[in-house]
Amino acid sequence: MKKIISVVGARPNFMKVAPLHKAFALYNSANGNSIQHLICHTGQHYDEKMSKVFFDDLELPKPDFYLGIGSGSHAEQTARVMIEFEKILLSEQPDLIIVVGDVNSTIACSLTAVKLGIKVAHVEAGLRSGDRAMPEEINRILTDSISDLLFVTEISGMQNLKHEGVPEQKIHFVGNCMIDSLIHYLPKIELSSIGGELGLKGSDYVVATFHRPSNVDNADQLRAMTALLNETAENFKIVFPVHPRTIKNLEINGLLNGLSKNIILTDPIGYLDFIKLVKDAKFVLTDSGGIQEESTYLKVPCITIRTTTERPSTVDIGTNYLIGDRFEDAKPVIEIIMKGENKKGKIPELWDGSAASRIIQVIATTLYIR
Repeated sequence: MKKIISVVGARPNFMKVAPLHKAFALYNSANGNSIQHLICHTGQHYDEKMSKVFFDDLELPKPDFYLGIGSGSHAEQTARVMIEFEKILLSEQPDLIIVVGDVNSTIACSLTAVKLGIKVAHVEAGLRSGDRAMPEEINRILTDSISDLLFVTEISGMQNLKHEGVPEQKIHFVGNCMIDSLIHYLPKIELSSIGGELGLKGSDYVVATFHRPSNVDNADQLRAMTALLNETAENFKIVFPVHPRTIKNLEINGLLNGLSKNIILTDPIGYLDFIKLVKDAKFVLTDSGGIQEESTYLKVPCITIRTTTERPSTVDIGTNYLIGDRFEDAKPVIEIIMKGENKKGKIPELWDGSAASRIIQVIATTLYIR
């Protein structure tokens, strides 16, 4: 029996590992339990509302290993993950580890495994924003450079890896595991009553999420953000699940009490409820990465306040508008959406709910599992 450990550390990771866990179970039922799949939760997202609720919503089992890393600087988190994860690897001696996305846990666990001679598979490989000021960009580049298997979500990822000189035999275009989760849970998502609980009617509301340091750690950007939200709230209710760093900075800068009464501030929301909110929204305002993909699949307009995106398919063929870092530049796009003239978008290639099963087939072949 081959042993594989998948690593999760933060919210976006959970939606990618959940379909992998299900796909391993299906593979084992058809192939005589030939793979032992274990889950290691580093605890990088230490707030229960941002972690445990996603395990519950996505029907993930209790992690086999929990490192309890918690908060800290990038160096502190990365170092603590490496120290604790090395103990797991030395004890368990897995044949492969799977890392997903671009958080600190991703690069920390990859580096630890490679130095012990353990193979690494990176799910969501090849994404590039071109902005090396983003810690996530550094994590992506370094993880891809040391991984043995690179599982790519969109065409741009294939192009990026080939441009960087990665051998073609390492690269596998498989689709998007996060979309696997969305498709699988759509029936449950439809049953969510979150809209009624928040007093929303129909689709006449907006979802907003902002957490990137470039937006919420800068006082001028934060003021511009609140100005846009307040102006948008003149026409729509806004559901704003507030990231801990965002609420802290709103308070520090004296902006919290100036938010419109039409802006509904909430704690972080569970996966099923959040996707239901996005699905039924008029549009989304965000600086997130994953929401660009989810809104594209759901064909909901998304306005992304960033200068670059590592997910260009959401802009090129999806429903995403990348407007730069000036919040006021969202206004013309909002007008287009209100007129019903927004782009309708198409679903990117292989975003069909089967990415995880493709990944498992590649892994089984690579590990010579019969």
